[in-house]
Amino acid sequence: MGDLIRFGIAMESDLLKAFDLRNARKGYDNRSEAIRDLIRGSLVAEQWESAKGEIVGVLSIVYNHHKLELPKKLTHAQHNHHSMVVATVHVHLDHDDCLEILILRGKLSEVRFFADEVISTRGVKYGEFSMMGAEEKHLT
Repeated sequence: MGDLIRFGIAMESDLLKAFDLRNARKGYDNRSEAIRDLIRGSLVAEQWESAKGEIVGVLSIVYNHHKLELPKKLTHAQHNHHSMVVATVHVHLDHDDCLEILILRGKLSEVRFFADEVISTRGVKYGEFSMMGAEEKHLT
């Protein structure tokens, strides 16, 4: 870690109050830690968006496994992109709904295309894709 530099931030009192409540919920001891994490997250996300090499991402979806042909379509999509699917976790949430988490690795454009394809599949109730890594060094 480099030298610490102190600086001031001006913001509306309502925004600061909401930020403090958020930080308390997340367990931050002070504003500086929370602001550092937000800045790091923003910078890393920017690096990942411009990554030329491989990225690692997590795709989470929730779907009703009783929907006609949906589980078969999702499995077929994964097999069609087997080179980027590193691992999957399948959880039965209740009698009808399943949560599936896919760890993906590959070129950003290809992984994002696959994630969007899965999320937009008719019958998927919820989907979210987030990148978790890139070839570039992570900010510390």
